[in-house]
This record gives sequence, structure tokens and C-alpha cells, in this order.
Amino acid sequence: MTTAVSHFHPQDVRRFLADYRAAHPEDVLTIADEVSDDQDITAMIWQLAAEGRAPVLELNRVTNHIGPVVTNIFGSRSRIARMFGTTENRLHQAYQAAARRACPPEDVTDGPVAEEVISDRIDLNLIPMLRHFQTDRAKYITSGIIIGEHPETGAGNLSYHRAMINSPNTLATSLHSRGHLWRLMNMAKDAGRPMPVAMVIGAHPLFMIAASARLAFGEDERDIAGGLLGAPLQVVRTPRHGIRVPAQAEIVLEGVIDPEAHVSEGPFGEFTGYSSDRSTNNLFTVQTILRRRAPMLVSVAGGNSAEHLNLGRVPREAEMAEKLKARFPSVTAVHYPASGTHFHAYVAVDQQRPGEARQILVGLLGWDQYLKTVIAVDSDIDVTRDSEVLWALATHFQPHRDVMVIEGLPGNALDPSASGIGTTSRMGLDATRGPDFHGVRAEISEAAKSHAARLLAGVRG
Repeated sequence: MTTAVSHFHPQDVRRFLADYRAAHPEDVLTIADEVSDDQDITAMIWQLAAEGRAPVLELNRVTNHIGPVVTNIFGSRSRIARMFGTTENRLHQAYQAAARRACPPEDVTDGPVAEEVISDRIDLNLIPMLRHFQTDRAKYITSGIIIGEHPETGAGNLSYHRAMINSPNTLATSLHSRGHLWRLMNMAKDAGRPMPVAMVIGAHPLFMIAASARLAFGEDERDIAGGLLGAPLQVVRTPRHGIRVPAQAEIVLEGVIDPEAHVSEGPFGEFTGYSSDRSTNNLFTVQTILRRRAPMLVSVAGGNSAEHLNLGRVPREAEMAEKLKARFPSVTAVHYPASGTHFHAYVAVDQQRPGEARQILVGLLGWDQYLKTVIAVDSDIDVTRDSEVLWALATHFQPHRDVMVIEGLPGNALDPSASGIGTTSRMGLDATRGPDFHGVRAEISEAAKSHAARLLAGVRG
């Protein structure tokens, strides 16, 4: 059964932005002046971050763009928590609870993404994209979610892939050689055919978060999107291959990836903070463009921006926190710091017996293939603050006894320190106090804290 949808819908990123701006005007920064599509926007995000700020950026006049650009939506963890109706310290639980309400998508007859359908004389120069860094080879799509579907079951796989224009109707892109889309492509290769795909550029933020979920092969991130949205994801089918894409998306590119074709791609500023030309060099031939009139570019800041890191790790953090707490009830908090890109994690433990923190370190290092270093601290340490974790490391940790190193494990291909190796070593640092620790922490009484707050409030007033 299919139903019609309205032009302006709760699953629409424009509706989200309008509602968020109304509720939190201080957290949305609108730039009316014209800005360049060559690095200006990245430079603004970096400058704001240096000032301790991470607002949503709305740019209404960007060179070579007919519509607005919106970016840094995921630059703030507190803003992501608001999407789930919760606070930062409850984000993991809220995400997992919503993801457990997963439900299949709902087919609809039409949607704003199909306001314009272009199927001949494809020109990808019509698609808005940005150059993020001086070291980037070209303008890049950074928010592109490629959807591939299992040829027998129709189960979808959603994943992010950078892409640059290769020719008027082709994109050069990099897949993840250990990912499920890669597996689907190899199934297509074995069948002697190209792999039909659709790339979604710009959709509701909760759909974009769902696309980062880590699922088993055969499970569908579009179902997770329904759980996060609180209603089935409304989808239309692409004209040529019938791939189910969000009806309220801004832009969809439909086409095929030829497993046998390879083109040069990169370098591009990756999450490590380094420019990477490591790529699978895949060719995506675009056969259909679906888009809104004057589409909005929902971009994701590249490199080691807070937005790039938050979008990729919130589902992973939530999954790891739940698994650890289920197996080890003494775990009180898990945090992946921006300073560690995707390679570091902190875990707070209310240790009940000697060696428990080390067992937890081994568990987390084994479960998450991205991690290289995990630091365990006591439960009174705020793991969301690097300074507290480093203080615990400085005062509770002895290198000769509190370091564990495991060698020869699969590593991340984009880790510049592991280039050409293929594997990585992993390290656990036990910065808990331990049973023989006798230090007494210097403390300030609650009465003095309250008095100081009143005194300072009077001066500020």
C-alpha cells in the first residue's frame, strides 16, 4: 500500500531546521554575506571551534550554488541529544532505545525529492558540493549516503562515502573494503553485472545518524531510521532501479557502480586530520538525478571536525556503552573524545575487584576495531573532559605495571601511523586508583562552593 505525502513533513530536514531555529535561535548562525565554495565554510567552522562554539551554520549565498548550504548540524553533542529529547549524559541510552523501535520503511507515491527528475544529459556540475581543504583534489560530496540493496532480499545497506566529479555523468568514490556495500558489490561482480545504487545528499538528521549505525549484514539502516524518527521512514522508489530512498530528501543520485572500473580519486581531508589518497577508486555512473527545486546542500564538515566525528561515532559509542554495561555492570560511562578522532576511548569504572578494569579494557579493545587506545578511570572522573582523564593518568598510573599492548589486530586503513602495515597494535591504560592507592583527593566543601557561587553572581550582576 502506498500513500501520498505533503510537501512539508516531519521527516523533512527543512522542517527540522525551522523547528530547531525557533526553539534554539542562539544555536543557529545565519550568514547573509556571499561566501566561496572553496574552503570558506570549513574555515568558519574551524574558527568557531577555536572560540568554543559549534552552531548550525546556514549560508544563503554560496558561489556556484542555487540553493542554501547548511552544515555543522552534528557539530554539537548537546544538539544531537536534543534530537532524541534528552541530555548529553543520557544520549547513549536514548539512541539505543530509539534504535530498538526499528520498523520497515513505508512506500509513498511521491515526495519533494522527485520535484525534478533528470534522466538524460546528466551534468553533475548541477549538484552542489564544496572544496573543504586546500589539500583536497577537488570539490567533494561529504554527506553522500550510498544505498545498495541485496539482490534477493531487498535489504538495504546505507553508508557514507566521499565522492568527487570524475566526468559530467560519473563520480569517483571510495568504498570501505571491509564494509557491507563492498560485499554487495562483490556479489554483483560474481553475477557479472554492475551494482545498482542510490546516493542520498541531504535528509533529516535522524536519517543521517541512522546511516552511521553498525548492523549485521542483511539488516537495514532504513529500519533504524524509522525507530529514530518515531515513525516508518517514508520512501519513494528511484525510477530506473527501484531503490527506496527518503521521499523528503534534497538530492538523490541513482546509478550503478561497476566492480571492474577504477578511476583516480583523492586526496581528501579525512577524520584523522590528515589528507588521504588511500581509496578503493570506484566509479559511480549516475543515470538519474532526483532533486528538489533549488535544493539545499546539507554538508558535513570534513577532516577531524567535531561534526564528522560525532556523526560517525554516536551510534558506535551507544552500542559499545550498552554492550560493556551489560557485560560489566561496574562500567559507569563511556566516551570517545574528539581529540582521539575515532581511535581513543575513555571508560569510567566503579571497580569491584582487582583486575576488573583491565578485563573491561580488553573487552572494548576487542569489540571496536577502530580503537587503538582505551584509558580506564574511576567513576568519579568525568570522561567527557580530557583534562580530568589526563589528570587521572598523571596521578594514578604507573607505566611499568598499568600498560597492556596487544599486537597484530586489524587496523583502520586511514590511520596514517599504520600505513602499509594492514594491522595495528592496541593499548589499554589502567588509570584507576587500584586497591593499594592511598592518596586523598583535595576537596572543597559544598558550603564553600555555594558561597563562592553567590559571591561571583553578585559581582557579575
